[in-house]
Amino acid sequence: MKLLSAHRAPNPRRVLMFIAEKGITGIEVSNVDLNAGAHRTPEFLAKSPLAKVPALELDDGRVLTETRAICTYLEGLHPEPNLLGADATERAFIEMADRRVEMTLLLQIANAIRHTHPGLAALEQPQFADFGASQAQKLRATAAVFDQLLQQQEWMAGQRFTIADITAFCALEFARGLMKFVPGEAGLHALQAWRDKVQARPAAKAV
Repeated sequence: MKLLSAHRAPNPRRVLMFIAEKGITGIEVSNVDLNAGAHRTPEFLAKSPLAKVPALELDDGRVLTETRAICTYLEGLHPEPNLLGADATERAFIEMADRRVEMTLLLQIANAIRHTHPGLAALEQPQFADFGASQAQKLRATAAVFDQLLQQQEWMAGQRFTIADITAFCALEFARGLMKFVPGEAGLHALQAWRDKVQARPAAKAV
């Protein structure tokens, strides 16, 4: 298999960290130069029509896109360590937690960066600076909600590390690098302690 990835982008990093957590080997990783427009070439669009990374090329030639779909496929091939849920109930609650993170924290960070950072102007045309600024403001309120959650439980989905933690960590690392957002500096100490705990995991250091 071959993973079409992109250096520093949060969604490819989610898949790479998922792979690292599971100790999966044998997947070739090919970086797509987004700034050069490599994701908009006819060759790439034939694999990922929405011009998005990551994309996983299977051995039979088919291509999986969408981060969660790729991770679901890989979990099916490599069930342990389990990151998506061991039974129907746990799978549902982990997916709920992951979607909450993805559709709030990650989306707000991505929108803020894509619409305000000059380095991403080539990828987001036109940029709407006011929209980006509003997303950055919403991010701080959303981060406070997750800080409160982590005052009550150890991990994003409950009592163990799951894909929801991978999604949240990659989102916050994207914000730390390009928005200089650090939870502890905003008084969100539970979120900061959780982030530091995830950062200490070997998989986080590997991607």
